[in-house]
Amino acid sequence: MATVSAISSPSQDSKSKEATSFQKDAENGAQEGETTSNPILAENDTDMEDNSNVPKMSLLKLFWFVFYNFGLFAWGGPVAQIALIKERLVIQDKWITLARFQRVFAVYQILPGPEAAELCMFFGCLSAGRLGGVIAGIAFMLPGFFLMLLASYLYSLAGLENKYFNASFRALQPIVAAMILKATHKIADHSVISHTTKKIDAFLIIAAICTAINGALHINIFISLGLYGIWYMLIFRRLFIPAAILFILQYVGFALYVVYRGFPSPVSLALGIAPTPTLPNLFVLGLVAGSLSFGGAYTAIPFIQVEAVLKGRWLSQNVFIDCIAIGNVLPAPLVIFATFVGFQGGLVGSGLGNAFAGAVVITLGMWFPCFLFTVMGHSLLEKLVRNKLLASFFDGLCGAVVGVIAIIAAQILKSSVEGSPRNDELGGLNGAALSRISHTGSAAVIYVVSLGVLYKFTNKFTPLLLLVSGAVAGQMIFV
Repeated sequence: MATVSAISSPSQDSKSKEATSFQKDAENGAQEGETTSNPILAENDTDMEDNSNVPKMSLLKLFWFVFYNFGLFAWGGPVAQIALIKERLVIQDKWITLARFQRVFAVYQILPGPEAAELCMFFGCLSAGRLGGVIAGIAFMLPGFFLMLLASYLYSLAGLENKYFNASFRALQPIVAAMILKATHKIADHSVISHTTKKIDAFLIIAAICTAINGALHINIFISLGLYGIWYMLIFRRLFIPAAILFILQYVGFALYVVYRGFPSPVSLALGIAPTPTLPNLFVLGLVAGSLSFGGAYTAIPFIQVEAVLKGRWLSQNVFIDCIAIGNVLPAPLVIFATFVGFQGGLVGSGLGNAFAGAVVITLGMWFPCFLFTVMGHSLLEKLVRNKLLASFFDGLCGAVVGVIAIIAAQILKSSVEGSPRNDELGGLNGAALSRISHTGSAAVIYVVSLGVLYKFTNKFTPLLLLVSGAVAGQMIFV
């Protein structure tokens, strides 16, 4: 396999100094503090300092390199995207050692944002400094952003009044519901594993189950996430009595709220930061959702759903499910679904120009935390990973996230199977009822079949082929 050598010209001295600064940030984390029991972080420091194969690229060349090699081919979800980056830059070109790649990946797994984009930014920083990291991140997300922008525009042109367009998306909705349930299972596989012991922890399972119960009780998402992060920190330090008191107090507080204020409404799950889809509100919505995307886009989905669909009511549930379906077929991290949400929000009573502006600002907000945490310096992030107390807080947080996603998966399943009648189904009461029953039964069958396919076939292109097949099948089932 070819090895890329590091060659820097005099004209690149300033960029090399910046890249060197980042490299020291990225590498010195292994030299500070005592080595923990984490096997990924306990590698030989010499292996972590080898940058002889990292090429120093100009910003334009780096942009094209990431855009062409990774941005255009980001199909198949995060696993396929990360594998593509690892194969090209670590296995084939040997920019860094495999041990160092594993350590970097371990750090980014606990940060908000798509890991594949963060890895591109990391390699961009090594090659061209912090500005190179920004350029690499933009190059990776740009193809998916423009494709989602185009899809949002075409969606607005076709509209749900077109029966053929409606039929395809009617079939896609139960498929998306099956994908979210499968994702809940997949996220739970690693979210209930302790960061320190690397084993399944019963307390993290309790955090996930109780957060799901809290969601059914309409307790605000942020309360559950913060509470179970702190609760697991107490468990980790073996402070079982304070942990038990905190656990009981959450339901005592809920009972008092019900007595004096009544049972919370579904909108209690939201913060109310986007009551209307103005540009500032859309930016803040993206910013908060992006800051919550621990474990990928599926953790951002519940927050945007309660803000835009339940609280703000400026986006319908069916359109929201459609945007997730579109996000799954594009070469981009799934967080790109926020672009669609911003476009539809900007379109509400403000015209096409505001729709494009809404798509841009919510995308900026969604990606800002990812860029900030990655480019600010790798060594600080490694110190956070080594801090056992903070690691236990993130463990509790990630466990609670599973419960949040599970509740949203159930809600989306209900909406996707029940659907909503088209205008041409409302002509007569009996006809509408029969049509609704027929379509509900068909959607339920599609959901069960899709779930079986997703569990049976684990190829990275299975979700993409399933969505394409569903769109075609919808023309035969729902037209």
